[in-house]
Amino acid sequence: MNSILQHDLNDFGNILEKTKKQGIDFLNNLENIPTSNKNSIDYSRELNELGLGSLAALEEFNERLAPLMVASSGPRYWGFVTGGSTPASIVGDWLTSIYDQNTQAVKAQGGVSALIEFETINLLLQLLELPKSFLGGFVTGATMSNFTSLGVARQWFGKQSGKDFAKNGISEKINIFSATPHSSSIKALSMLGIGSQNYTTIQTIEGNREAIDIADLEQNIKSLNGKPFVLISSAATVNTADFDDFEAISKLKEKYNFWWHIDAAFGGFAAVSDKYKHFIKGWEGADSITIDCHKWLNVPYESAFYLIKEQHTALQIETFQNSNAPYLGNPLENFNYFNVVPENSRRLRALPVWFSLLAYGKDGFRDIVENNIALALHFGNALIEEASFELLAPIRLNNVCFTLRGDHNQEKVSQFLSELNDTGKVFMTPTVYQNRKGIRASFVNWRTTENDIKIVITEMKEVFSKI
Repeated sequence: MNSILQHDLNDFGNILEKTKKQGIDFLNNLENIPTSNKNSIDYSRELNELGLGSLAALEEFNERLAPLMVASSGPRYWGFVTGGSTPASIVGDWLTSIYDQNTQAVKAQGGVSALIEFETINLLLQLLELPKSFLGGFVTGATMSNFTSLGVARQWFGKQSGKDFAKNGISEKINIFSATPHSSSIKALSMLGIGSQNYTTIQTIEGNREAIDIADLEQNIKSLNGKPFVLISSAATVNTADFDDFEAISKLKEKYNFWWHIDAAFGGFAAVSDKYKHFIKGWEGADSITIDCHKWLNVPYESAFYLIKEQHTALQIETFQNSNAPYLGNPLENFNYFNVVPENSRRLRALPVWFSLLAYGKDGFRDIVENNIALALHFGNALIEEASFELLAPIRLNNVCFTLRGDHNQEKVSQFLSELNDTGKVFMTPTVYQNRKGIRASFVNWRTTENDIKIVITEMKEVFSKI
């Protein structure tokens, strides 16, 4: 064995102890760590011949790379709908690295960690009150969850005319309808060969809404003259967390032949609250659903899962199977995740979620969701009380979409947000809503409190006074 590697093996306990201490210090000081910085490095570093060993590498990390890290898991990081990491999820994530399982087969001599994934999906179905007619698995994020789901939708569409798109390629235009799709869904269309521009935009409901106009949707359906299509609907849009009418779509599903996909990356967690579950009423009728865990479930990146109706499993295998790899076995005989998801090699992403669900239960996540929504409303009210800001849309869930008050301030929005983020006290993202420049704040972190809102409002007032 290499001498440096042997030394690390002999000193493993000390190495992990130092790393643990550093991690605890970071997490205990998270609210004081900047949410953004301008630090940089010379990334042309040359690789040394002999190696430094873990502790020397840790020392260099602390000197050169740690200053790049921001409090993206902290209480005032309100951009990108980014959750934090609860204690239980960190336990699960650490153990995922320690056990280092390649999560694939349910029944195999090489390991059966996929059973944990099966159990975790079952627990998630209970949390979200969805039927067991859904099967699911873990992927890196909403992009790959949408990709997986829409990949099966693509195969379904081909089968409607007796074609196998997975084997022979796309040979006809796939009809796609959506009103306010997330960019990851559009990216998935591009990666699937459907085309990022090859979808029909359905009108939205009048009155400051981003939800599908059901009448316009049905009119577009009728124009297909019975041809199949794929519908991409939303459970919480990016800007205003608006929801499509799933009950109305369910009724359309009884009349027309289409694949119904729901992007519920964060909005699906409305299901855990009696106050907000009405938003997702009827979503159990979908063929596929996308949900992120590194958002409102507050587990470390990368963690998301797809849900696809069990009746479509054969289509899913046709889409993703390793058909030319005899050493992987017959995809139809034993369930293997590498035959139903894009990746072959997969870490045990389910474990941080499993720990979180068992540690905090339904009540714990209900509290997180309802507290975040209450904080979003609190922040919105604080903005209304300030003469310098105005809401661009009603607050429906956990996202606050706002801007500087008055059209004369539109040219100042970008400067204001840049200077606000540069304070390191908060991080929010820019947006455009109904042709007006705006700012979006998303509340999903379990650590956020009313005091954080007080800190942010103070910073906003000071920055605005200077521009």
